[in-house]
Amino acid sequence: MGNFVIIGGSSGIGKELVRILSKSGHQVFATYCKNLVEEKIPNVEFRQLNVLDENLSLDFLPEQIDGFVYCPGSINLRPFHRIKAEDFIADYQLQVIGAIRILQEVFPALKISGKASVMLFSSIVVQQGFNFHAQVASSKGALEGLCKSLAAEWAPHIRVNVIAPSLTNTPLTARLLNSEEKKESNAQRHPLQKIGDASDIAEMAAFLLSEKASWITGQIIHIDGGLSSVKL
Repeated sequence: MGNFVIIGGSSGIGKELVRILSKSGHQVFATYCKNLVEEKIPNVEFRQLNVLDENLSLDFLPEQIDGFVYCPGSINLRPFHRIKAEDFIADYQLQVIGAIRILQEVFPALKISGKASVMLFSSIVVQQGFNFHAQVASSKGALEGLCKSLAAEWAPHIRVNVIAPSLTNTPLTARLLNSEEKKESNAQRHPLQKIGDASDIAEMAAFLLSEKASWITGQIIHIDGGLSSVKL
């Protein structure tokens, strides 16, 4: 059994991953920004954490970390000409700088493990051009570059991978899927003709964190109903 840290573990994919790891008997240290998980989950310790806090404190984490996952993200869809530089910076701060700051802090604990795994989340829109997604693609693209660089620098004792989903039914995407018509329309865009859910992504994340994936690093793995690679 290992020690796993999930930044943003109170909602969506992060919350589902917390449950999967807990059921497997791992000790999970999960954070939330605003919405605390009210239910009690065995082997899980929740702490409030603002990843952009200048006085970031991670003193509640163990000396050895076997798996690290960074989940915070945003989906802001606007025409490029209406996006201010400050909007790009805000997304970059949350999704890239937040991840970098915490990874630098936990690096010694990951090294102690000797076989640690790091998981980041990107999006299908980095590799596929989508209208109005410039803001999303810019910051997620930076995470994909970070993944490959760290996978090289931290090998052979720390693996780093990224999952790049298509539209997934989580609280973050609620406004994009807030009617049956929207759900059906988005489902039909995918070769598998369905919208993914949090468990689809969390199950793959759990696998990549495990020793079963011990020969996988530096990969951008698309879980997207076939949208990025299949044309019907």
